[in-house]
Amino acid sequence: MIKKNVLLVLLAAMLLAACAPTSPAPIVVPGAGAATTGVTVGGHGEVRLEPNVAYITIGVRSFGSNVSEVVAANANQVSAVMAALADAGVAQADMQTSNFNVYASDSYDPSTGLPSGTNYTVENTVNVTARDLANLGQLLDSAVSAGANSIWGVSFDVDDKSAPQAEARDLAIADAIAEAQAVAAAAGVTLGEIVSITYADTSGMYYPLYGMGGGGGALTDQATSIVPGRITVSADVTVTFAIR
Repeated sequence: MIKKNVLLVLLAAMLLAACAPTSPAPIVVPGAGAATTGVTVGGHGEVRLEPNVAYITIGVRSFGSNVSEVVAANANQVSAVMAALADAGVAQADMQTSNFNVYASDSYDPSTGLPSGTNYTVENTVNVTARDLANLGQLLDSAVSAGANSIWGVSFDVDDKSAPQAEARDLAIADAIAEAQAVAAAAGVTLGEIVSITYADTSGMYYPLYGMGGGGGALTDQATSIVPGRITVSADVTVTFAIR
């Protein structure tokens, strides 16, 4: 009877052990310093093309001692400039007022050095998009003849860069792949799949030097010299490949 009771106790203990919850297997996380295998390279692509649009800031600056008269004179002069631009083929939608300022400054009596009144400066600037680059010099001359006395920020661009940007991106990726293949061949390893790609459009607008021929294109038969040249649409990528 004693042996039978002992056997029953052992069977019960074994059953309880089988039903008890098991502890989860430990999860092993690689340390922060664990190395990853791969090769990272950079690629560059660029496309050069002729611009088809120019952006210009054209302004009128007026001076006087009566603020109302200066503002009125400036408004008339700006209207004349914009009319000249329209006659030169610039669409109304391609002209936008970008800045209007009125400044006051003291005037001084040269004999006493004391303030003798107030002078006012009125500035009105217009951002212009020019699409006829062949006649850009004549356009600027027309603006100067109509009263513009401040022109700056001439820059050239392409109004739709989506196609050349895509081409520059593809060239950059192809350049990165070729570089990675060369590195892998030199190291005697085989490239695996692409792990990551970082892409950046690195294009910029082209700002040329220009000048008023003969001391001012509006005053001579020689038009203002403008050379659009070419602009560069570029892209850069950083690509990481796994190593098999």
